[in-house]
Amino acid sequence: MRCPKIHAAYHALRDTKGLPWPKDHEKNADADLLEWLQAMFGFQKDNVSNQREHLILLIASMHIRQISKHEQHPKLDDHVLDTTMKKLFKNYKRWCKHLGRKTSLWLPTIQQEVQQRKLLYMGLYLLIWGEAANLRFMPECLCYLFHHMAFELYSVLAGNVSPTTGENVRPSYGGEEAFMKKVVTPICKIVEMEDERSKTIKPKYCHRRNYDDLNAYFWSSDCFRLGWPMRPMLIFSRRGATCASCALLPHHKCVCVCASSWPQSGLGSNSHGGGAGGVDEARQSSYGRQQLVMGQ
Repeated sequence: MRCPKIHAAYHALRDTKGLPWPKDHEKNADADLLEWLQAMFGFQKDNVSNQREHLILLIASMHIRQISKHEQHPKLDDHVLDTTMKKLFKNYKRWCKHLGRKTSLWLPTIQQEVQQRKLLYMGLYLLIWGEAANLRFMPECLCYLFHHMAFELYSVLAGNVSPTTGENVRPSYGGEEAFMKKVVTPICKIVEMEDERSKTIKPKYCHRRNYDDLNAYFWSSDCFRLGWPMRPMLIFSRRGATCASCALLPHHKCVCVCASSWPQSGLGSNSHGGGAGGVDEARQSSYGRQQLVMGQ
């Protein structure tokens, strides 16, 4: 904590002013933005601790690179925050652009609240990534989850009212460990079901679907048929939209892989099994650049 850059990031995360806490939540004296995200979206406690350290060191690392050692900044520099945010959401913005959707990164008009909102968006993304388990092999699926959860975050802070209940908007998935139980687990079960199905069909490559094939569903605007709260069974419903790459012949899938580019990581890794902005960013960027060459 002696490093001024770490100190600045740490104190920026402690700014919880104006956040609407759940009525049944016991707010700690040292509560920060990630604890608020945990209370609202139901992330696991250990994940919150890991991603708090991850985010602080990520910002501090960028701060050290951007700001001269001789300059002492008691507060978090806005340019540093913007640079970190740009790198972290690079693939998400490409995904939105490809599908013709606006991002859910809405910022408040009050200047004093902008920095807090940016930190909340980054914290939310890292918490989703940290708890996604094997869904990290489906980066566009994570984009879909973040897209809806970030919009809910915006709606909560804007004080939007639900047209159905007439009450203030609250996250669709809430409660203790809700994200793991109600979001990650159902999708993982779909992946498991598909794996079991693959064992019963012809032993041909073109008839099997792996993580890349399942993730391809989220390359198409058809993925928004899942809605929010999600209906994950629709991902591979024969009556509904199906994974775009499932019908590809092997040589078409090879074209998809060859069309990918693998840029060097821009953010590096952390001590918790690789950074969300490190190895995963390289993978995510490559998927974002594939441009759906399948059959086009």
